[in-house]
Amino acid sequence: MMATTLAQAKTHADAALGYLALGDSYTIGEGVGVADCWPAQMAGALRAQGVALQDPRTVAATGWTTDELQAALDAAALLPGYALVSLLIGVNNQYRDRSVDEYGAQFEALLQRAVALADGRPGRVLVLSIPDWGVTPFARADARGPAAIGAAIDAFNRRAAQVCEARAVAMVDITATSRAHDHQAVMLADDGLHPSAAMYALWAAQAQPAALRLLADR
Repeated sequence: MMATTLAQAKTHADAALGYLALGDSYTIGEGVGVADCWPAQMAGALRAQGVALQDPRTVAATGWTTDELQAALDAAALLPGYALVSLLIGVNNQYRDRSVDEYGAQFEALLQRAVALADGRPGRVLVLSIPDWGVTPFARADARGPAAIGAAIDAFNRRAAQVCEARAVAMVDITATSRAHDHQAVMLADDGLHPSAAMYALWAAQAQPAALRLLADR
């Protein structure tokens, strides 16, 4: 099954395929090198399998919420034509105690934009769920506590999943991985909040099969 998918992806990869990564600190890899963020690691792994995917063009910044990403996309004035567009956004909406309803509406608008940048094809868009920062050492000082933070993140992810399902967009769940490993020092950057290269490698490995499938279906 994987061999067939890889062959299909190679067939369509006669030229380097453009990849656009949208998001926040989790996308740019706050606290790690450029090559260690999950989009770059995933792109490298796909190239190792023979898929001519470019390093990601990234529109992301630490602290961005959904509306701030939308404003950045307005300013960037990107043209359609990307073979793959990934989207991981929403943790800062939750951190700022903004509502799930607001997030859902703004996330849907961003997803529509991601599809447009992928030439109007939802089958070229890949969404990753919001990780749970509530289990990190950084969160110990937060009065909301890990249970409340986790419950809020679950609510945000449920809304995103509903939007993705309605628009036939693939979504990869990395939240469970963050909960399983975010208490481990080796999985964290020096700030005790953001992932290390090792954690990003786990996310990239989870996203890679879905990305390969999407590229094969071009």
